[in-house]
Amino acid sequence: MRAVLVGPPGAGKGTQAQILASELSIPKVSTGDIFRANVSGGTELGKKAKEYMDRGDLVPDEVTNAMVKDRLARDDAAAGFLLDGFPRNVAQAETLGTILADLDTSLDVVLELRVDEEEVVKRLSGRRSCPECGRVYHVEYDPPNAEGRCDNEGAELYQREDDREETIRHRLEVYREQTAPLVEFYAARGLLATIAATGSVEEVTARAKAAIEKAGADS
Repeated sequence: MRAVLVGPPGAGKGTQAQILASELSIPKVSTGDIFRANVSGGTELGKKAKEYMDRGDLVPDEVTNAMVKDRLARDDAAAGFLLDGFPRNVAQAETLGTILADLDTSLDVVLELRVDEEEVVKRLSGRRSCPECGRVYHVEYDPPNAEGRCDNEGAELYQREDDREETIRHRLEVYREQTAPLVEFYAARGLLATIAATGSVEEVTARAKAAIEKAGADS
């Protein structure tokens, strides 16, 4: 099974990618993991990426694309993979098609996790983090025992900059601009399966697995 997971910030992509990859016995391939592995491993691609990252610049598509191609060519991805965080736009989707064609394979399904924008804002803006142990709470879904204090350290919890409502809404705007065309791109190719990313983690996983099984049966 070769799948791509797309969805807005706060849709639960990371959680679902981890669960689905484990249950399908295929590697979860995320651009964040690839970047960290290349940078910490001191690869040539990692060194190039680090130059941009150290300057605070975005890593160019050609470097990201090369890292993804290298990762998908490894033996553990031969039987399948679950891509999380790539592609982010139509240009990267076209590059991914070329990469897979070079590897003599193709995608089976693109899973879109769909969630209401206000729900995303509620999920993310309610997060609070401990500055000492790093544990993340939620003011509504997972509050600490003592309001505003970490259960482990007793430290005062804080709201990360990227969890502030105005930042979240900007990220959602960027997502809509970049990903709406991407969703249309895959829908036109008959690869898109949209599932509701609401309810419990288990319910979303069940929907995702059903969509994957259908894609496998149809391919």
